[in-house]
Amino acid sequence: MRITARCLATTSLVLVTTALAAPSWAADVDATSAIDTVTVYPDGATVTRVIAIDLASGDSTLVAKDFPLSLDPSSLRVEGEAGAKLTIGTIDARPPRAAPPVNLPELDKRIEALKDERADLQGAIDAATARRKFAERFAEASPAGLGEKGEARPITEWRAAFTAVAEEVAAADSAIRDATRKQREIDRQIAQLEADRSAKPPSKLEVRIDVASAAATKATLRVTYAVRNARWLPLYDARLDSGAKDRKPQLELVRRAEVTQSTGEDWSDVSLGVSTVRIARGGSAPELGSLVAQYPQVPKPQMDLAMPAPASAPLLRKMEPQQQAAGGRAREDIASQIQRAEEQQAAAEIGGFQATFRIPGRVSLGAAEGAKSLRIASMSVPADLSVRAAPVQDPTAFLEASFRQTDEATLLPGKVAIYRDGVFVGRGKLSASVKDDIVRLGFGADDKVKIERAVLKRNEGSAGLIVTTSKTDERAFKTTV
Repeated sequence: MRITARCLATTSLVLVTTALAAPSWAADVDATSAIDTVTVYPDGATVTRVIAIDLASGDSTLVAKDFPLSLDPSSLRVEGEAGAKLTIGTIDARPPRAAPPVNLPELDKRIEALKDERADLQGAIDAATARRKFAERFAEASPAGLGEKGEARPITEWRAAFTAVAEEVAAADSAIRDATRKQREIDRQIAQLEADRSAKPPSKLEVRIDVASAAATKATLRVTYAVRNARWLPLYDARLDSGAKDRKPQLELVRRAEVTQSTGEDWSDVSLGVSTVRIARGGSAPELGSLVAQYPQVPKPQMDLAMPAPASAPLLRKMEPQQQAAGGRAREDIASQIQRAEEQQAAAEIGGFQATFRIPGRVSLGAAEGAKSLRIASMSVPADLSVRAAPVQDPTAFLEASFRQTDEATLLPGKVAIYRDGVFVGRGKLSASVKDDIVRLGFGADDKVKIERAVLKRNEGSAGLIVTTSKTDERAFKTTV
């Protein structure tokens, strides 16, 4: 697709392999890219990099070697703007070739010199070892006396002999230790030089873009691709104002996005957004296979016997009443003149099937840096309060607030931090809900409501003959609120 001056250029062909190679006369031009925009999904992300470059007239191949290895090559798309007519051709993603170091002869000479030095040290170790063995053998082979005929010598001569042997052994040991330490250091240097001289595996992906410009011009290209090792999880803050005599209960629900990524690239100073689209699920519903049910033939009875009635008994469900008491809350309104610091909030882009929240400003998130929590939306709605309890299991009464979901964007399931009248009371879970759904959230135990449950009657029995019997189960309870 060709573009005119200062218009948009979009790729018309994306190739992972070199099915259509660049013309032989196209010159390779090194290019660098910078991450500009990231949209994170619950199961992946799309990244847009910007390449600003001066293009010569004619055919060129832009070579950018700073793309992550984790990108999906089939997702590469390119568009851009230029001051002259520009055509974008094929796009190719490949690992760059592992090039040997340019100073290979110098590295080889250094390794050879270190190996010679190590051999010299080994010779010194061998000489010191022989010296120590000679001194030890002299001490072991000494006769009972030190004289020529074995006669005993004065004690001073014995001490001089002991000292000489000890000095020889100590000097040999010291020489061996010093040479061994130097050998270890030389081994480290040799290992580092061997690593430097070997070709390193690529840590980045090389993206090649064929372009043809009608004239020399400045161009800006935007390369978009998908990565898998990124996600965001919905988190919520539910803040309940239980109301007072002069105001009704109100609930504020704050949406947050917990973003994590381990794509191998740092997202530094980028425009960040989160989307509710699940890209890993594909575009179509799964196809169901056919299931053929075959019924066996019922054998004919050999004798004319009356068929017995199916042995099915009525299913008795034990119904236990659960009583619910509604209670109001009244607290004094504490007016504050101090202005609260406001947390920035994302701008929502609501579509027919998904919602995208754009975080204001620029955001940085490094690879494998951990999770970053961002506020994306909030809503304040009136709440209906009630007290809910299941006294058959727990006599505790729990305050519950229900509200109508008013946001156009779907509330995704996630964890909720619960606050009641400014006090943190625990954590809960929020189920998925769309607009106009009724959402219920618990706000902790209500100690002002006391519930007691007592069993008044419980009778079980059966009556009748063997053929026809009836079973009874009679219960009576009293629940006091």
